[in-house]
Amino acid sequence: MNPFHVLKLSGADSRSPAALQQAAPTLEALGAQEIVRWAVQQYPTGLVLASSFGAEDMVLIDMLARVAEHPTIFYLDTGLLFPETYELINQAEERYGFKAVRVATDMDLGTQAVQYGDALWATNPDQCCQIRKVLPLQQYLKDQIAWITGIRRDQTAQRKSAPVVGWDDRHQLVKLNPLAAWSAKDVFRYLVKNQVPYNPLHDYGYLSIGCVPCTRPIKPGENPRAGRWAGQEKTECGLHL
Repeated sequence: MNPFHVLKLSGADSRSPAALQQAAPTLEALGAQEIVRWAVQQYPTGLVLASSFGAEDMVLIDMLARVAEHPTIFYLDTGLLFPETYELINQAEERYGFKAVRVATDMDLGTQAVQYGDALWATNPDQCCQIRKVLPLQQYLKDQIAWITGIRRDQTAQRKSAPVVGWDDRHQLVKLNPLAAWSAKDVFRYLVKNQVPYNPLHDYGYLSIGCVPCTRPIKPGENPRAGRWAGQEKTECGLHL
């Protein structure tokens, strides 16, 4: 029996937390590529992939491009991304034939400095992320039905129970995490095997890449996300909480 037929959610069930929770174990057993395929079939409109163009997101872009003719891929442009990240966006667009949707705040960095002081990311990183990431994301997702993210359970304590599919109560839409059960080794194994382009900063110890002033390479033995907001208690930008 075709598992996708069994998992086909119709009407209210397609956005039902209970139905999504019931479908999650079967989907996880099918694997990440099939989760992406199911998402494309289940949500032919209103399905978007959130991409920071990190390693996990490049895996998902490759997977999505295999099963979706016109995928919608968006990124949060804080104005503080690495030059290598912007270059990778161009590379990915050319290779996979899509145009990434740029999502950003209307507040430029100069205005932010006037209102909140210079280098807000250093004095109040939560507020900086709120302005430049969280609020623009909330606004963009208002018009969507489902979003795909590169969350993995072993990244942070807050993500350890992330399902492969579920209801995102905060943003009021379906959320899919096809790589939830993957390890970092799984991610890079896929990139190499499928010759997927990735950010060259990964080769220099930047395992999690965000904004320039808030990202450093990790040291041997550190958590992969230790290079984000180093020296502060912050571990999440607030997009997935």
